Amino acid sequence: MKEEFGTLPSGEPVERHILGTGDGLRVSVLTYGAIIQSVEAPDAAGGRADVALGCATLPGYLERSRYFGALVGRYGNRIAGGRFTLDGRTYDLARNQGTNSLHGGLRGFDKRLWRAEEAGDGRLRLGYVSPDGEEGYPGTLTVSVTYTVTGHELRIDYQARTDAPTVINLTNHSYFNLAGAGSGDVLGHVVTIDADGYLPVDEDKIPAAVAPVAGTPFDFTRPHPVGERIGQDHPQLVIGDGYDHCWALNPGDGVKARVEDPRSGRIMELFTTEPGVQFYTGNSLDPGATPYGRRAGLCLETQHYPDSPNKPHFPSTVLRPGEEYRSTTVYRFSTA
Repeated sequence: MKEEFGTLPSGEPVERHILGTGDGLRVSVLTYGAIIQSVEAPDAAGGRADVALGCATLPGYLERSRYFGALVGRYGNRIAGGRFTLDGRTYDLARNQGTNSLHGGLRGFDKRLWRAEEAGDGRLRLGYVSPDGEEGYPGTLTVSVTYTVTGHELRIDYQARTDAPTVINLTNHSYFNLAGAGSGDVLGHVVTIDADGYLPVDEDKIPAAVAPVAGTPFDFTRPHPVGERIGQDHPQLVIGDGYDHCWALNPGDGVKARVEDPRSGRIMELFTTEPGVQFYTGNSLDPGATPYGRRAGLCLETQHYPDSPNKPHFPSTVLRPGEEYRSTTVYRFSTA
């Protein structure tokens, strides 16, 4: 189902597409920012609630959003100093977090109007063409994202091609609260992450290498409540004001992360083709600036590692002409 959601200051209309029917997921997606506005899921008692943080109106996304549900790119996460060198040439990017470029810059993909290329009850494909030089990135990048809702699963498929060498790292920035959006914080959510390593960061939140999680509050190889260790006096928790780090996922198929809310009985399992996931606990959410309070949601942003264009020892994020970028992430919901 398609409906009008609002009009941008430019006069361009924004559409909302609703995917899914029946007793499974019901997901709303906007053409602005390719945003997942809502994810309605059942709980263990048979009730239903929206478990994704979002805004009720378009002005909310224009004025108060913190990447709620958005597709971020060209490069999700941070690039140190807002620059990188590729094939001997240095590119200066838009800097929007101190000296860093974050989530694609001042006007990343989250602030662009995408076009609906294919729409149905359970499937929506959106497209965007990012011109050469946009936010400082080289090459014209043709991108599509397909959202598919089947039963209790939300699948996200990304594809992209370029006409010149560039870097790319796409992800979705949904904040989840399995008790229901606006129902308090997520400190009681129980999290498991299939990762023996994570990426410690410096004061600018830039990593240098993968470190073992063993013996640290970053060890989620076994289930732990979010709030169990988040307040510990660990240097990395101090820098992040909580969890705001990338985990280096263990290789292989299967569930890469799992979240359970004991109150509602909802469970969310994460599958991905990406090598990492940024686990962020909404530390900077401010009820004075957003519709939600501190730690009202958590993010599991599947992606390559932060600052990979400047770290040749990290998995490469370079895309060249003739190649195709592909990435898939699945969120599977169930109840205990």
